[in-house]
Amino acid sequence: MGMTSRAVLILTACLIAVSCSPSGNEQSRQGAPAVGGEVTFVNRVWKVAASTSVAPGQLYVFLSEGTLVIASTTGTPALGTWTFNGTTLTMVEESIPYSVDILGLSSSEFRIRIHNPGGFVDLQLIPA
Repeated sequence: MGMTSRAVLILTACLIAVSCSPSGNEQSRQGAPAVGGEVTFVNRVWKVAASTSVAPGQLYVFLSEGTLVIASTTGTPALGTWTFNGTTLTMVEESIPYSVDILGLSSSEFRIRIHNPGGFVDLQLIPA
């Protein structure tokens, strides 16, 4: 099994586990406002299609209970957290919080800008 297949398998297992467990703070984890209906970035496996500094193919999953899973073909999956309060998305990786702008969200694309201390990182994510 290749690294991409293994990462997708791990992420799928995480999604199944979350869908069977009660959610924590549901209000802050609802996802971005719906665009044209029930579109959300939560509990979906997203793959980097293009980025200013992240390798294409890296996977991101924003689990409904607040866990952020990041996986690539070159390393061990990383866990972080995330929150969304209706206007502000924050991702926490290695105990460091990053403010994130949602640039676009549809069923076929999720575009974000992560504000890092040294500048920002744009990600174009597509369903994996």
